[in-house]
Amino acid sequence: MAKIRVGRVSEQIKKELSQIIQMELKDPRIGFITLTGVETTSDLSQAKVYLSVLGSDEQKEEALKALARANGFLRSELGKRMKLRHTPELLFKFDNSIEYGSRIESIISDIKSKDDVK
Repeated sequence: MAKIRVGRVSEQIKKELSQIIQMELKDPRIGFITLTGVETTSDLSQAKVYLSVLGSDEQKEEALKALARANGFLRSELGKRMKLRHTPELLFKFDNSIEYGSRIESIISDIKSKDDVK
């Protein structure tokens, strides 16, 4: 039963954070950010927020710094929107799965095009 609640809370955190980042955060360093997932501990004290950033490595680092700087604001807004006793601590991490998938797809298409040439 607890795992189901943690999963629901994680999905709600993802939804609310994406809205807050998109609508209310006005930092120019934050470009195109996609939240790919949220992992919450069973006691809801910490939430690892996985994100994907479109751009160069420098832009990714700047976006991560901007999110770390806005952590207090994000946490307070999340606390206002969600009815939890304690708002979890937010830890932002990069998710490279989208880049990895696109790289694999390009490799497969290259192999396919080489097979078509033969």
